[in-house]
Amino acid sequence: MNLHEYQGKEILNTFGVRIQRGIVADNHKGAVDAAKQLTAETGTEWYVVKAQVHAGGRGKGGGVKLAKNLEEVETISDQIIGMNLVTPQTSAEGKKVNQVLIAEDVYYPGDSEPEEYYMSVLLNRATGRNMIMYSTEGGMDIETVAEETPHLIFTEEIDPLAGLQPFQARKIAFNLGLSGAAFKEMTKFVTALYNAYVGIDASLFEINPVLKTSDDKVLAVDAKVTLDDNALYRHKNYAELRDLREENPIEVEANAAGLNYVALDGNVGCMVNGAGLAMGTMDLIKQAGGDPANFLDVGGTADAKRVETAFRIILKDPKVKAILVNIFGGIVRCDRVAQGIVDAYKNMGDDINVPLIVRLQGTNAKEAKELIDASGLAVHSVVEFQEAADKVQEVLS
Repeated sequence: MNLHEYQGKEILNTFGVRIQRGIVADNHKGAVDAAKQLTAETGTEWYVVKAQVHAGGRGKGGGVKLAKNLEEVETISDQIIGMNLVTPQTSAEGKKVNQVLIAEDVYYPGDSEPEEYYMSVLLNRATGRNMIMYSTEGGMDIETVAEETPHLIFTEEIDPLAGLQPFQARKIAFNLGLSGAAFKEMTKFVTALYNAYVGIDASLFEINPVLKTSDDKVLAVDAKVTLDDNALYRHKNYAELRDLREENPIEVEANAAGLNYVALDGNVGCMVNGAGLAMGTMDLIKQAGGDPANFLDVGGTADAKRVETAFRIILKDPKVKAILVNIFGGIVRCDRVAQGIVDAYKNMGDDINVPLIVRLQGTNAKEAKELIDASGLAVHSVVEFQEAADKVQEVLS
């Protein structure tokens, strides 16, 4: 589950991570009130207006702007709220901005120049250990840094039993070229950040940039936080932070129906049971010259109502030109699935306006195929994987 920047910062702050303070608003008048409150609390005279959407690169799309007075806060907020923000991490249509964060200006003059760093905490799946990735090249896309200057990216792996050790936090501060008060600030920042990552069962923290201010404070200017959905039962207060407006509405509907659905960019809808079979089915579609439009796992039950719901969700994607149903009858008998498909097809009528290919294997597979063949419906019933691939290729050509 992804969080907005302001939500992530609020959580980090509870763990002792110093943050760029700010107040969220959903209209331009509220933004002005937020700016006034921020000035009273922090003394800031300039403000940063930041679009709150689940996407990086907001500044490149015009979603992060500096306001030097209250009038500019109102004007800029009015421009950003309601816009479709297009960034390198959104679709061509962009994402609608429903709220902005009015944040304090932390790039104030002082005894030294502000410095920006990159830092993230995530799981290294190759080693099964948490890892802190960091770089002196803050404020840039980490992918660009990795491609052009990979020697400027450092990593520090943490033993899951021992946790982050003080020498590791000091090593990170040293590799970032810090000394004196800034060195001590960074070690505190890294320690608090890692404690927060573990404490909330996160799957990703990305702070870009981490800022060393002109008076040697170290703080999070941005915060990209992703929580592990499987651990949300332990953090019900965090589960309430989910913003469904930021998620694919089809995926939200599927989740509410108890279906495991992930939207993709292809033209062949998939309905399967089991993640492994789903991956194999998507490979099959690619080999047949198509592209999977989704990952949809109906699970261990496939009655008429569930199948119909799955069909309707798949067909909400206008790019779908065919549907492939690939079910293994283990927990559920194939003939029951076949009956569910027939009943759902009859109930939906003309709503199914693309070719439907059905492959059922497992318990009572023979009876299932006979049932579908005898239904008189425009369903292509196949037995083998290769038959399914050939039929996908045929209906797409």
